[in-house]
Amino acid sequence: MGLTIHYGLRSRTRSPKKARELIARLRGRALDLPFKQVGDLIELQGEECDSDSCDRDDPKHWLLIQAGQFVDIPDPTCRSRSYNYNVSPTHVVAFSAWPGEGCEEANSGLCRYPARIEIDDPVRRGRKRMLRTKLGGCWYWHSFCKTQYASNAKCGGVEHFLRCHLSVARMLDFAKELGILDEVSDEGEYWERRDVKALVEEVGEWNELIAGFAGKFKDLIGDVQPEACVESAITEYPDFEHLEAAGAERLDAIGQDKE
Repeated sequence: MGLTIHYGLRSRTRSPKKARELIARLRGRALDLPFKQVGDLIELQGEECDSDSCDRDDPKHWLLIQAGQFVDIPDPTCRSRSYNYNVSPTHVVAFSAWPGEGCEEANSGLCRYPARIEIDDPVRRGRKRMLRTKLGGCWYWHSFCKTQYASNAKCGGVEHFLRCHLSVARMLDFAKELGILDEVSDEGEYWERRDVKALVEEVGEWNELIAGFAGKFKDLIGDVQPEACVESAITEYPDFEHLEAAGAERLDAIGQDKE
């Protein structure tokens, strides 16, 4: 949980060379922005693209997890239920850009996926079937970057958060210029509004609400299981108790509005 930018990239090119050039240019833009670290451009094919092909400690592991796509198929016996299948890419061109302390990596790239995958038939147990992924033909990327906890005073506070969040937004601006930006969903609403003041207010509200949730959950668990330890990035804020109190008031107000 935390204020996050979600984004997707897409290119209709069928040329690996063109896809490589596009992501190389995007990485070049990232190098010009105040990211704390920008990784090398990586290119993988076949089994190397599966996140299970590398250890959890491998720098590529999180990038490859995000490179995976998911497809759903409805359960023919129950309309409210569906089955979810992971689709690993067959070709990955990507890089990682880390905005700074307290922030997740902003992984970006383009991937090719198989048009079909073999799955265990959810209806006829013990049998296999081919599932159309609807991902063939284009290069795709869907990812997200949680920036909220960059606002921790230990990391640099609001100024640091703004540098991180705006760096990701500016990189996506360039992706739009390149013609590969498919979608953006900014929980801080900066992408749509371009209002820095509103973004500062938004992250402040998120900090209070999450601190309020964490405090209430800690109290609940403490009553049932006193030795339990509730770990959350928000509890590491130096002003957590202040945020917790303000968040509790917000949550109580929300509860009253629903009554």
